Amino acid sequence: MDKTKNLKFGVIGVGRIGKIHIENLAHRIPGNEVTAIADVFEDELQNVARQYNISMAVQDYKEIIENPEIDAVVICSPTDTHSQIIQQSAIAGKNVFCEKPVDLSLEKIAKTIKVTEDACVKFQVGFNRRFDPNFFQVYKTVKAGKIGKPQVLKITSRDPAPPPLDYLKISGGMFLDMTIHDFDMARYLMDSEVVEVYTSGKVLVDPVFEQAGDVDTAITILKFETGAIGTIDNSRQAVYGYDQRVEVFGSEGMVTVKNNTPDNHIYLNREGTHSALPLNFFMDRYTESYLKEMEAFIDCIRNDQLPSVSGRDGLLSVIIGMAAKQSCQENRPVKLSEIYDFKN
Repeated sequence: MDKTKNLKFGVIGVGRIGKIHIENLAHRIPGNEVTAIADVFEDELQNVARQYNISMAVQDYKEIIENPEIDAVVICSPTDTHSQIIQQSAIAGKNVFCEKPVDLSLEKIAKTIKVTEDACVKFQVGFNRRFDPNFFQVYKTVKAGKIGKPQVLKITSRDPAPPPLDYLKISGGMFLDMTIHDFDMARYLMDSEVVEVYTSGKVLVDPVFEQAGDVDTAITILKFETGAIGTIDNSRQAVYGYDQRVEVFGSEGMVTVKNNTPDNHIYLNREGTHSALPLNFFMDRYTESYLKEMEAFIDCIRNDQLPSVSGRDGLLSVIIGMAAKQSCQENRPVKLSEIYDFKN
């Protein structure tokens, strides 16, 4: 394509994630235009359109897909709409960026991947944490062999407060909504596939999770093809803020990332040592990663390259999530091969 031409985007879904991508495309990444937005909620749709001076604001997303001027769509709608919109966009020749998960059905994800491949469009899944500067440095350190052979992975991922019941009922549960980011990060940092998971989960934060048939606290043990092992600990409520830490231990060393804080001051007095709490919301913690993942998507389109986060990555994360959910329910280790036939 003409690299001097502005790329024109349509954003489907203008909730909090949609607004992040609109802000980045409209104000933080040069050479792009948000030409159109779609959302079923008319008032919010028009508010966003006025804020960003977007001329095309429609409730029917198909109008965006049918618009010949639009080069790419960014899908931030509810999960149960993702695979359908991705497929329709790809068939229309649009490049596609979609928030996770692609779908909660493995069959639908596999079909979606095939449709995008047959259409020869770029398809990137929104695992933004790969683009976080801190986690990316861990990835580079491990990839360069500086810690030797990776042996143990530890991921801590705890939210500052639980989501509302209405969201829980449609989210797919902790493992497909929250921990799915950690499953993708585990594969990314260890550069190895997960072959088995063993999960223990409980409701320890709020009885509302029982109403949703979910858990709010969990420990997951991962076994990798390389023989390495990993642990992920999750909680839906960390009263001190958004707790996001990673450690990779290897034969020649260790690399770790601590929490981001508003500042790094340390105050000492007779009572002890005091410092700032971790950032309290994912949009604050991962502001830079949302920007960088969209820059990467744009680079793929302009330079005709494959996205670094593919549909296959989206599929594998959901497979691990389903194995973790089954393990939690049945109180036993679950091999990924029990969930998905990798031979087909």
